[in-house]
Amino acid sequence: MQDSTSLAPALPGYCAGLNPPQIEAVLATEGPVLVLAGAGTGKTRVLVTRLTHILASRRAWPGQVLAVTFTNKAAREMKDRVAQMIGQSVEGLWLGTFHAIAARMLRRHAELVGLKPNFTILDEDDQIRLLKQLIAAENIDDKRWPARLLGVVIQRWKDRALGPEQISVADAGELAGGKMIAIYRAYQARLKTLNAADFGDLLLHVLEILRKNPEVLADWRRRFKYIMVDEYQDTNVCQHLWLRLLAGEKGNLCCVGDDDQSIYGWRGAEIGNILRFERDYPGAKVVRLERNYRSTPHILAAASGLIAHNSGRLGKTLWTDIAEGEKVKVRGFWDGDEEARAVGDDVEAFQAKGASLDTMAILVRASFQTRAFEERFVTLGVPYRVIGGLRFYERAEIKDAIAYLRVVNQPDDDLAFERIVNVPKRGLGDAAIQTLHKAARAGASTLYRAAAALSETEELKAKPRRALGDLIRQFERWRGQSAAMPADELAEILLDESGYTAMLQADKSPDAAGRLDNLKEFVRAVGEFESLGGFLEHVSLVMDNERDQGEARISLMTLHAAKGLEFDTVFLPGWEDGLFPHQRSLDESGASGLEEERRLAYVGLTRARRRALVSFAANRRVHDRWQNALPSRFLEELPESHVERVAAPGLYSGGQAERFGHRLIDRFGEARPFRVEPRWQDGPEARRSLTIDGRAKRVEPARSDAAFGIGDRIQHATLGRGQVLSVEGNKLGIAFEKGGVKKVLASFVEKAAG
Repeated sequence: MQDSTSLAPALPGYCAGLNPPQIEAVLATEGPVLVLAGAGTGKTRVLVTRLTHILASRRAWPGQVLAVTFTNKAAREMKDRVAQMIGQSVEGLWLGTFHAIAARMLRRHAELVGLKPNFTILDEDDQIRLLKQLIAAENIDDKRWPARLLGVVIQRWKDRALGPEQISVADAGELAGGKMIAIYRAYQARLKTLNAADFGDLLLHVLEILRKNPEVLADWRRRFKYIMVDEYQDTNVCQHLWLRLLAGEKGNLCCVGDDDQSIYGWRGAEIGNILRFERDYPGAKVVRLERNYRSTPHILAAASGLIAHNSGRLGKTLWTDIAEGEKVKVRGFWDGDEEARAVGDDVEAFQAKGASLDTMAILVRASFQTRAFEERFVTLGVPYRVIGGLRFYERAEIKDAIAYLRVVNQPDDDLAFERIVNVPKRGLGDAAIQTLHKAARAGASTLYRAAAALSETEELKAKPRRALGDLIRQFERWRGQSAAMPADELAEILLDESGYTAMLQADKSPDAAGRLDNLKEFVRAVGEFESLGGFLEHVSLVMDNERDQGEARISLMTLHAAKGLEFDTVFLPGWEDGLFPHQRSLDESGASGLEEERRLAYVGLTRARRRALVSFAANRRVHDRWQNALPSRFLEELPESHVERVAAPGLYSGGQAERFGHRLIDRFGEARPFRVEPRWQDGPEARRSLTIDGRAKRVEPARSDAAFGIGDRIQHATLGRGQVLSVEGNKLGIAFEKGGVKKVLASFVEKAAG
């Protein structure tokens, strides 16, 4: 490697300290340039210095430079750092997010797409309200085709630069009962009538303007002498086409990104944009930033060995001159609780050695995983924060579920009853809720007792009166059941019968699946307590565990939220097939989904500066079921020379050890095969006691694991008998004899005779 000091005399001062590839990226100002910036290679510094170089060398004035980021925070930081480096204001610079830049451009040419310059930008709530109106006008079943689902479909089409006229009948399929194209067309027409645009329109409209108005395109090309784009691997099709039009094939376009960190395909990002860069821009210069300033050699080698199994990548090899450090530790545990206890012990041990909690993080694949660690940290008195989300018991769906249980436990709990009286929607409008409050005040009663009374009188119209009556009867039934069944069974029945689970199943927004997973984890949490009252008291104590915001805390977050962050110590739990890689990604996207999951694992490993501790559990309780799990296929892809494998003796048997191609080393240094010991198979419905690390735990075995097939007759606890119409993973489409066609979880039904 050439030392940057030999080049320093010929370089401006702002290039001091850059390594040769970084300097090359800064000075390559002309023509198309792709900077492949690996994790921890100083990408932000290169972007800032390159922008500084363009302005300081007078190649362009601020108003002639377009710099696009993905967040407002990144844009502000870049602007401040450039101004500091050149010692003057950079006002006039076109620096901002894709949507912010597109909005500025659209206001200058709004009339070309039928808008006025003062158009309104609708937020998601406004979009949903508008779609609900259109769904009603078309007599579409809003339960089968909720507005939120149709909004996601429209946004994905806009991400792909497809207006209503570009959507084929095949693209739309049976969406909205075959009326999806008409809905999209009506939605766009209504937006123009309102002089409004949604976020997808900002880019889509500008793209249409540039395509249809050559003189406008030529003017923007003359204006922008240089274009820079951060996180190019996260761009969608519409953003890519917008950039291509502005830059042309020979324009001074510099895209900075890392194909190995493309992890947002689920929200429209298209990794092909960065993989095709050299084909889209013939003669483009590619600069690889491979010197990592963050992680130890063992961590980098492990991450590089893993990501090398992806075929869809441009390729680079990260290296560092940091001291060798510890190997990546891979640990196996009997179950998720043991995993959480071990992480808690490690955290306390690192603290005892002087490490700050601020330098540690736990990165999970799914948000429901944080619950076990939160519970453990509360027990240990370890301060923690959840980044990019709420603490487990603060999440809306969990607070709703808790509210239901609180009313079962104590019907006069007005705050809890008020929270869920119309969740899911029961047709109780503002007028009905006001009447309920008025009746409670007039009778010096609680809302629950007022609701019971109103359900038997004429103060309310028939529909809300029936809804209140049905809800009160449900609570009375649940309260009666609570004395005769475990609290977790009650929670499961309650979420099912109240319609709450079905509400989330019908919600097709990107976070709906995660919210369902959180509810499964919630049921599991309830099952760890002997009584409903004991669980509710525990939750109150957990929620009261707020601490001084200024103190050091360990961070918990999903792998997606961790991108761009770094910590000395990173714990990576839950590396099991089905959880990571996540089964949903494999089912929905196949091989490309697996590659994105592997990139997510790569991102997780490269967040670690000094040590990375990966773990898996041989058994994990998901919802009401104990499930055996095999270690993630990613573990076999980690190069042996950079990994220390540690596991409790006897986790897996030889045949299952061969499944993932390696053997773990137990605590005593002896090579052993993994072994699964199914300790509860004495009866499919038997409740058994299991002792783990000297602690007695109640085990709820899985219901029959017999696979369901199309045509099978089934029995559901509340919906009765039905026949399976479709099978999607663990979801069944069932035609019930009395309830119509519904989608339910396989774990909620049993095969029926006949």
